Amino acid sequence: MLKPLRSRLAKSSSARYLGTMDSVLFITSTRIGDAIINSGVLNHLVETRPNARFTIACGPLAAPLFAGTPRLDRTIIMRKQKRGGHWFDLWKQTVSTKWSLVVDLRCSATAWVLRADERRILRQSPTPINKVIEAASVLDLDPVPLPGLFLTGAVKAEAARLIPDGSPVLGVCPSASWPFKMWPGTRFGTLMQRLIAKDGPMPGARVAIFGGPDDHEAARPIHDALPDAEIIDLTGLGLAETAACLERVRLYVGNDSGLMHMSAAVKTPTLGLFGPSDHRCYGPYGDHCDLIRGDASFEQIDAEHDDRRLHPTSLLLDLSVDATYEAACRLYERTS
Repeated sequence: MLKPLRSRLAKSSSARYLGTMDSVLFITSTRIGDAIINSGVLNHLVETRPNARFTIACGPLAAPLFAGTPRLDRTIIMRKQKRGGHWFDLWKQTVSTKWSLVVDLRCSATAWVLRADERRILRQSPTPINKVIEAASVLDLDPVPLPGLFLTGAVKAEAARLIPDGSPVLGVCPSASWPFKMWPGTRFGTLMQRLIAKDGPMPGARVAIFGGPDDHEAARPIHDALPDAEIIDLTGLGLAETAACLERVRLYVGNDSGLMHMSAAVKTPTLGLFGPSDHRCYGPYGDHCDLIRGDASFEQIDAEHDDRRLHPTSLLLDLSVDATYEAACRLYERTS
């Protein structure tokens, strides 16, 4: 009787020990798009370390993206503070744990001041490469894992309610984090008209408009251009629900933004519109994606503006509707 009890206690103690030792701290980005770019590395760890428990440190905007992560112990919200106080808070919340692995995609020194069996800290590429490839270099991963999001059954059910089965859905997000990165809304409206016209690639398709809670005005030109179309306005939807809805979209067209990367991460054919941001670094990643920019190169636009972020209007005016339509048609045909 005593021997089996000792055996069970030993197994229990061993399990607790292994659980503590096989713990991973994953430090990722504040911005939504960057966090999604880094998600392929997290997915690799989830798949290749089936006994690991995960703690994810990220900014408040990106936190909802990770709610469905398997074996997630906790999410540490890093709210930016003066003089780097958010890093000190992260250290206080993680220093008492002996980590099996700390992966830092923020390129900080945090991993060096924590107890860890292994530390992997991202080194940024000195030359422009896609940020998905750069993120994978933190673990020397080849092939590069695609970004991806873990979506719960409840979130997918809500998406099915918002976008029920029926005719194909054309997705669009006319907004971005800065005005200079936004293609004019009237051009989005004209593009949507042509794509769902009788002679377009998606005749009679429903149009789903995505965006943040303050993007209703940016979406207005699309509503105005499509008075007879079935429009599903999803601006202001939560991040996880937005990702699940994007998964139900046949083709997505949008500016360089977090939602563009989200669309690519859920494997929806995604066309990104570029101008004042470097497509070599931030283009949507994967064989199901493509991008287009106008005649002006990123270097030209960068040289003409001391600080692009201060430019109050679009810097994509050299990107025509005709060229974007043709690119969307090519991507649609290629992914059919």
